[in-house]
Parts: sequence; C-alpha cells; structure tokens
Amino acid sequence: MIKSIIKIAIAILIANALFQVASAYVSHYRFNDAVQQLATRAVGRTDVQLKDKVMELAAMYDEPVDPEALTVRQEEHHTFVEAKYTKPIAVVPGYEVQWPFALDVDGFVLVPATAGDLTNPK
Repeated sequence: MIKSIIKIAIAILIANALFQVASAYVSHYRFNDAVQQLATRAVGRTDVQLKDKVMELAAMYDEPVDPEALTVRQEEHHTFVEAKYTKPIAVVPGYEVQWPFALDVDGFVLVPATAGDLTNPK
C-alpha cells in the first residue's frame, strides 16, 4: 500500500514538473511568434522603437527579458532580434530552476507595394 502511494506521489511530481516546463515553453514560443510578427512589420520604425515594443511583448507574455541583453538591428529588408534570458521554473513545489531561453528572430520585412510599383513593374 505505501509503495503504491510513493509511486503515485512520484508520478504526480513528474507530471507537475512536465507541466511547469511545458507551460514555460508555450509562453516562450508565443512570445517568439509575436516578436516574429513584429519583425516582419518593422517598416518605418527605428531600432529603439522596436526594442521598446519587444519589451512590451516580453511583459505581456511574462518573459523576463533584460533590456540590456536585448539587441535589435535592421539591415536592408531584415530585422534581427536577439536575446538570451533565464526564467525561473518551479519543477518541484518549493524548488525553482533557472531555465535558459534564447530569442533569435530574423524577420524579412514586408514592404507594401504602392500604386506606382504596380503600374511600372521593373
């Protein structure tokens, strides 16, 4: 009987740890997708504006990104966003692990066509 209770308790602890890690990854991937969307629509924005928006997204998705560790740069039709951060995950109740995450986005900037571009294709 006690052996079964111990096995069930261990199974519950493992299931809890898996849930906590999976929840952190789901949040990270949602944040990553939002930054990817932002990077593809970066026309007319400065690097500072994009960095501020990424920090807003990080707060919205509860990702502890340090502004000093975040880099945003634009080159021709690409926007690059990079950051490394750690997030505390309670794998066992009362014990947190600092889990590393990396944000590495290369967004191809979509430039809308103008009427002049459509009438005079090159």
